[in-house]
Amino acid sequence: MDNAGYTSLTRQSGLIREMQAVANNIANMSTTGFRREQVVFTEYVQALGGGHASISMGAPRAGFAPEVQGALTGTGRPLDLAIEGEGFFRIATPDGDMLTRAGAFVRSPDGEVLTPDGMPLLDGGGAPVFVPPDAADIAVASDGTLSADGAALAQIGLWQPVDTIQIERRAGARFALAAEPVPAFEGAGRIVQGFLEASNVSPVAEIARMIEVQRAYELGQGFLDKEDERMRGFIRSFGR
Repeated sequence: MDNAGYTSLTRQSGLIREMQAVANNIANMSTTGFRREQVVFTEYVQALGGGHASISMGAPRAGFAPEVQGALTGTGRPLDLAIEGEGFFRIATPDGDMLTRAGAFVRSPDGEVLTPDGMPLLDGGGAPVFVPPDAADIAVASDGTLSADGAALAQIGLWQPVDTIQIERRAGARFALAAEPVPAFEGAGRIVQGFLEASNVSPVAEIARMIEVQRAYELGQGFLDKEDERMRGFIRSFGR
């Protein structure tokens, strides 16, 4: 296959991956803390040596848009936390620490602050966050300082991945890390108590993008069909 064929197939593969991303975005419009997924192309370059020119091939990869803020919805629950601005919560899971913007937390009978499925919330030092089981008044300041009955207990950490391209989506609103995250810059984000952040997906934008991707795929498929017809015609003529 010539370079035009390889290029077209790479483009078609990327469009299929983007259609899958758009469909996943639409399916998670109501998922708390969900981050819109997009597709970016990466280039792989291989040196051949011996004075030959290197070869390269493009490949589609998932990317995310954490800088886009989702709408905040008030709940009034003291352990429902939303992030306004940049940053992620860090939680411990059996598969390693992960980042999330889904801030619906609960208190276990022994006082540990957990996600609804039992994953511990971590503070700025990477340790689990605890609240005394008998604490009546729980307050969380905008800088993450958690207090119970007027006594400061911990500071909930806000974290950033080193590179958003190097995080992998897990379980909808969670992201696995390829490298150790870093604390979010001071003032880049703040925690809002008693609120949850909605998905940052725009339904109108996603449907419009779905139509664009479908038309682009059809155009590319038409090119491949014509290229196949051209090659077949050449082979028939050359074989006579």
